[in-house]
Amino acid sequence: MGDRRKLQAEIDRTLKKIEEGVEVFDRIFNKVQDAENQNQKEKYEADLKKEIKKLQRYRDQVKTWAGSNEIKDKGPLLEARKTIEREMERFKVCEKETKTKAFSKEGLSLQSRKDPREKARDEARDWLNDSVDKLNGQIEEFEAEVEGLLNEKKKGKNRPPQLGHLEESISRHQQHIQRLELVLRLVDNEALNPEDVNDLKDLVDDYLERNQEDFDEFGEVEEMYAELNLDELDIAAMAHEVVHEKSKSSDKTAEDDDELGLSSGGSVSGGAGSGGGGGGGGGSKGGGC
Repeated sequence: MGDRRKLQAEIDRTLKKIEEGVEVFDRIFNKVQDAENQNQKEKYEADLKKEIKKLQRYRDQVKTWAGSNEIKDKGPLLEARKTIEREMERFKVCEKETKTKAFSKEGLSLQSRKDPREKARDEARDWLNDSVDKLNGQIEEFEAEVEGLLNEKKKGKNRPPQLGHLEESISRHQQHIQRLELVLRLVDNEALNPEDVNDLKDLVDDYLERNQEDFDEFGEVEEMYAELNLDELDIAAMAHEVVHEKSKSSDKTAEDDDELGLSSGGSVSGGAGSGGGGGGGGGSKGGGC
């Protein structure tokens, strides 16, 4: 009983530190947004990075506790974890804005010059990466719950029905991640149009929001991606890369031959000369005998 009270006291202290850390993070975040010049913005962002690192360490501890069977009331821990992950997302956006200097003349000029197709690809990439991050975040939550349930099972209890539900959820999420990473690769290779990703966006966003509430509705993962013909596009893209690499290899060989003076005509002429030399050698050898 004493150990449990000690553990609960430590949890309470950590939750209090998380609450205080989030308040500090929010204050610095506002300073970043209100910064009048790029130097100030970068300075405040460095402070922001220190705070998010602290919160991430607390998040790791919270995840460990949430997966422990000793903790009965896991609600505050899961809420604290979600709060930290929300701040992590805010930091990621803030860091990206600073790196691209979105509010500087250089950044605005770059945006205005960027090809509309490339801008559309960038937006598609951002959404795809963000969706994969969200899926991975949910998987971590499921895995923490699975660990807690398995600990209960070790104590002789029957297999909890919720365990199968969570394992299926993890499997579905992993399938979605594989498909979204393939979509990202095809967009990067320009084998898939950004407009096609926009058609997929509503479906995936809906899945992210309702995959637990309406579990049975999302049983067939591949249905969501069927119209994109991803596997066919992937095969075609790989075939194109092979042809492209062969072409580059042939061009390189031709360039090397030119540098050595081994064009096709020169090679034949050289061969004839070489043959003549060989014949002379043979005559000399015969005379010696």
